[in-house]
Amino acid sequence: MARYSLTTPLEDKDIEKLKAGDMVTISGTIFTARDAAHKKLVDLINQEKDLPVNLKGQIIYYAGPAPAKPGYVIGSVGPTTSGRMDSYTVPLLEKGLKGMIGKGSRSKEVKQGLCRHGAVYFAAIGGAAALLSKKVKACKVRAYPELGPEAIYELEVEEFPVYVINDIHGSDLYSQCLNKSSV
Repeated sequence: MARYSLTTPLEDKDIEKLKAGDMVTISGTIFTARDAAHKKLVDLINQEKDLPVNLKGQIIYYAGPAPAKPGYVIGSVGPTTSGRMDSYTVPLLEKGLKGMIGKGSRSKEVKQGLCRHGAVYFAAIGGAAALLSKKVKACKVRAYPELGPEAIYELEVEEFPVYVINDIHGSDLYSQCLNKSSV
């Protein structure tokens, strides 16, 4: 398993080298979005309207940031369960999304979409939300402020730590671990 440092926006060459199990640190801009924001994005796609953010080469972090305490950029910002976004994922991949960060496994359709569209699924460590917030250097609402913590936030991150779970080659770290534990 290798270690990589990536900077957004991601390019195909960044994604192609990644394998399930690799540790990656991400720097640059990432966007947060959860269920409600995903529904709004896909509704816009279905209506053939412009999206409020350009997804080409970008990463969506499945998180709803907590409010920042005085003197802090952001509150806790831990990953939420990714499976809730599965029904919205492929249309976003078609718009150029290159990565997603969350926790938990993905559907067969999402895994196939990752291979077809050259994207990757990362996991952030659940339970480490306060530590992950220290990797966020700037935060602002980019769309849907009425959704509160579920709005789309633009985060500037520095060396944000994640693991590759599903790569463009069809590998799945969770399945690999389950197979090893049943031997």
